[in-house]
Amino acid sequence: MTQRHLLRRVRGIDTADGAGVKLKRVIGQPALDMLDPFLMLDEFRSDQASDYIEGFPEHPHRGFETVTYMLAGRMRHQDNHGNQGDLGPGSVQWMTAGRGLLHSEMPQQEEGLMWGFQLWVNLPADNKMAEPRYQDIPASEIPEVAPAPGVTARVIAGELAGVTGPVAGIATAPLYLDLSLAPHATFDLPLPVGHAGFAYVFDGAPVHVAGQALGRGDLGEFSRAGDTVSLRAGDAATRVIVVAGRPLGEPVARYGPFVMNTPAQIHEAIADFRAGKF
Repeated sequence: MTQRHLLRRVRGIDTADGAGVKLKRVIGQPALDMLDPFLMLDEFRSDQASDYIEGFPEHPHRGFETVTYMLAGRMRHQDNHGNQGDLGPGSVQWMTAGRGLLHSEMPQQEEGLMWGFQLWVNLPADNKMAEPRYQDIPASEIPEVAPAPGVTARVIAGELAGVTGPVAGIATAPLYLDLSLAPHATFDLPLPVGHAGFAYVFDGAPVHVAGQALGRGDLGEFSRAGDTVSLRAGDAATRVIVVAGRPLGEPVARYGPFVMNTPAQIHEAIADFRAGKF
């Protein structure tokens, strides 16, 4: 067992996206442009309807995957291929945009708390033009395990303590965990060898990750070497997501909702979108 350490700590910045939805951008900002294979991480959290009510009207995607994890509130997604569904508390949608689609995500509430994450995961070059697909997973299908005293984990993707998450068939072989730690709980979390990854504290008190304190809104990037990362809660409970994936090590060309390998492919994506080929 070899422990990983933290390469850096990053705090999210306030911004807005879609039709003015207020959020924290954690990956995809000046302090952390990307963390291969992860292109973006946003946390949206507000109980003020004006911060989220306009949602994310129809917009294109090509060349990557979007992962939405809802903690509170309801959001409806639909696309121009006829797919639609509702995301409620505790549910996940892993959307592989592939060659392209037009997609919208709109709130299904006019008041109350809207809280969750959106993660963008890059696709390898040979998968960027794959057919789009969805994995819509209700909260009831996400397994929960207790890998150590005082520690519970929702396993969204990957494996922990003999439990495998429902997300399958993803090129980057991701691990995505929602971890809850009781006061003073400790846990050496196993990580896939060679995967890049991070921990993000989203609720409760600060927690020590790889020996460094991370507070609410802090992301800690793991070193690449090693197969475990230590977590130690303080005097109060905490909650953290841990995400890891196989780095692609490929050139990245990105323009808004298009993520390809070369500028020429970006120009082609824009032309295809304008020509109605999505």
